[in-house]
Amino acid sequence: MDRQKALDTLKAHGQEHVMEGFDELTNEQKEQLIRQISEVDWETIALVGKDKEESKGDIEPLGAVEISEIEERKEEFTETGIKAIQEGKLGAVLLAGGMGTRLGLDKPKGELNVGLTRELCIFNCLINNLLDVTNEAKAYIPLYIMTSEKNNDETIRFFEENNYFGYPKDYVKFFVQEMAAAVDFDGKLLLEEKGRLATSPNGNGGWFSSLAKAGLLEDVKKRGVEWLNIFAVDNVLQRIGDPAFFGATLLSGADSGSKVVRKVDAYEKMGALCKKGGKPYIVEYYELSNEMAEATDENGNYLYAFGVILNYVFKVSRLEEIMNNRMPVHVVEKKIPYIDDKGELIKPTEPNGYKFETLVVDMVAMMNDSVPYEVVREKEFAPIKNLHGVDSLDSARELLKANGVEL
Repeated sequence: MDRQKALDTLKAHGQEHVMEGFDELTNEQKEQLIRQISEVDWETIALVGKDKEESKGDIEPLGAVEISEIEERKEEFTETGIKAIQEGKLGAVLLAGGMGTRLGLDKPKGELNVGLTRELCIFNCLINNLLDVTNEAKAYIPLYIMTSEKNNDETIRFFEENNYFGYPKDYVKFFVQEMAAAVDFDGKLLLEEKGRLATSPNGNGGWFSSLAKAGLLEDVKKRGVEWLNIFAVDNVLQRIGDPAFFGATLLSGADSGSKVVRKVDAYEKMGALCKKGGKPYIVEYYELSNEMAEATDENGNYLYAFGVILNYVFKVSRLEEIMNNRMPVHVVEKKIPYIDDKGELIKPTEPNGYKFETLVVDMVAMMNDSVPYEVVREKEFAPIKNLHGVDSLDSARELLKANGVEL
């Protein structure tokens, strides 16, 4: 795309303001802005002001492979998973694009120190969890780490400085999450600085397209990987590449599996795995009526009992099938720093526009089926979203200590 093509494109969408002051930019800034304009998803921008379309079908409960069944079949599940790992069929994807700003850390969230008497960062915890599995299987699992434009260089530097926390470097690849342009409440593109559109990561649902865009799908295929286990950076207790979970998913014949925990009460703020229109669907806590949230079976157990913890296994061939399908885009109100007409940077204290995100929960809904696999909350669910209180650094430290991790 050249300057004229960029201007024509902007005019066609009523966004000519983006090119104001273009001649004052450096050549590098001009190239950057034209590249960004060429990458704008205009179909997504057009969602501003439109009502969200609801998918068809009634929400129905979906049971899980519960802990009691897992204990009975643990050997069968584990042997199946170990064999597949040894055959190189499983890869892992760490979603690590976030910064630790809410935790008082102006660095990648994975660098947060959870130790008390020693340095022990989140990345170290996760690699230790992965090594537990690879030591058991006596085979390494390829690890793909999704970063963001803001933290990619620092994340790579940190891994190299720490010798990849004992994981073989040849099995680790980094890729940058795709970005999406942000707009004001009128749908006008915002600039975060001269010659640069305001952008943000396109949500955790963009992980597979970002991996493919980075050329790493070729690496996945070259290695013979047939399944990918994706997980978020903030849960320091999660078991990665869990052979029993992987084995249970393989034996089920489904094309995906979802780790779940039993909700502590009917209104716990977490998405519950269920069915909608006969397909797997993650219903958010606010989508459930009081009657549905409190509904129980004959044994008094909640029907919508199992909450997802962002640890999924997906079949690569199925991911490829849906990759070119348009995922639902969530239009989210946010506080977006921007430059005004005078070129001054404004940092709003209230939401002033929209960011556009895709979510991995919608990817689950695009699968043919998904196996809910129950894990013990106290052993595998210690998210760090706040410094104190619920799902915090404090609570994660207590859970780590309870699981024998030296802090």
